[in-house]
Amino acid sequence: MFENQSERVEDYNPREIPIISEEFLQFLKQRRSIRWFKNKKIDKETFDKLFEAAYYSSSAQNAQDVEFVVLDEKLDDFMHLAYDIIKVEEEEFFRIKQFGEYLRGEGDYKNHPLLWEGSQMILSFSKSPANAIIANTRLELLAYTMGLGGFYSLFTLKADELGHDRLTEFFPEIDSDKHMYSAFIIGYPRVKYRRTVPHKKIDVHFK
Repeated sequence: MFENQSERVEDYNPREIPIISEEFLQFLKQRRSIRWFKNKKIDKETFDKLFEAAYYSSSAQNAQDVEFVVLDEKLDDFMHLAYDIIKVEEEEFFRIKQFGEYLRGEGDYKNHPLLWEGSQMILSFSKSPANAIIANTRLELLAYTMGLGGFYSLFTLKADELGHDRLTEFFPEIDSDKHMYSAFIIGYPRVKYRRTVPHKKIDVHFK
């Protein structure tokens, strides 16, 4: 990684766009959520490259306030904490109930109800949801160019919504005024898709 910020500044030709629009659109078409992963961990060098995409991400009023946590060895501990916080809504959401049953060893679950086959997760923290989501989205797109894949876990985000103070105790290195706005499970895909996902028509209004 770079030893100082000045090493990150580089010149480029503003008249040259390094990728053409048709290729980029096709890339977006081929992006799919991945829940099935190979038994292979992402190393630190690869994560460092991914976070370069987040480094160049835009932020409201140039706040540049997004912080990340890569959960690996402590992922299981975190998921137990997350369930302990969000279990108050397990009667409302069957997925949370399944999550609890899985952690207690109840039922016949082949895969983790929230992580599926994932074993590494990236959490994004910020004072602005937009800042965190934009930064992680850029990271995600770079990940796909590197042969990686993943998916977002909205139920994991409930841990911050329902118990922010308890959550921040698990991450003392993160500014407690920042919230967890993105939870992205990432890994090396063990499946490849041959077609795009059907989408509903987008409504666009010009006024």
